[in-house]
Amino acid sequence: MDIKVHNQTGKEVGKVRVSKDIFGVPWNSDLVHQIVVSMMSNKRVPIAHAKTRAEVRGGGAKPWRQKGTGRARHGSKRSPIWIGGGVTHGPLKDKNFKKKINKKMMKKAFYVTLSQKLKDGEILVLDELKLKEVKTKEANAVVNNLGKIEGFEKLTRKTKNRGVFLTKGKEDDISRAFNNLPGISVAESRNLNVLDILNNKYLIFSQESLKEVK
Repeated sequence: MDIKVHNQTGKEVGKVRVSKDIFGVPWNSDLVHQIVVSMMSNKRVPIAHAKTRAEVRGGGAKPWRQKGTGRARHGSKRSPIWIGGGVTHGPLKDKNFKKKINKKMMKKAFYVTLSQKLKDGEILVLDELKLKEVKTKEANAVVNNLGKIEGFEKLTRKTKNRGVFLTKGKEDDISRAFNNLPGISVAESRNLNVLDILNNKYLIFSQESLKEVK
């Protein structure tokens, strides 16, 4: 199957052939949902942490003697029933939210989401991605040019995650140039994953970076 290729001015300059095994896979919502939930769980970093009676300060001495006061017996101010004492069954930061992801399922979900993006007309391929100068002005001009292509008008709107430019290898100059544009990001195509595909409206590949998708 073929995908149209444009240059940085937004003009169509040819086509590139891509594998149907990667960009022609039917949608599978159950698989994608399972992978997304697992990936988000694996990214989760527990922060909330309530101190148990072993972690709160104080409580070294017995509050009062065991007998003869007429009050209930207590051994420590750290007890959960005391104000300022430990918390019972509170959230703990050492909780593990990790979920195992099958490699074949991950790869299949990657192809499924890529295929759906192409079907929705949200993948754009450039013949090359180069800037004359490492300036935000140059990067913004490229975005505005691409926004004139039919179906990619929302690329020029300053919304969150409007598009990601995918490069072959690390491109520090391109990253710096696009860094100040809200909603636009730059990433290496070899690091592209299911969450990146779903979180961004448009995927903009260079022809070289497209070859990295396997």
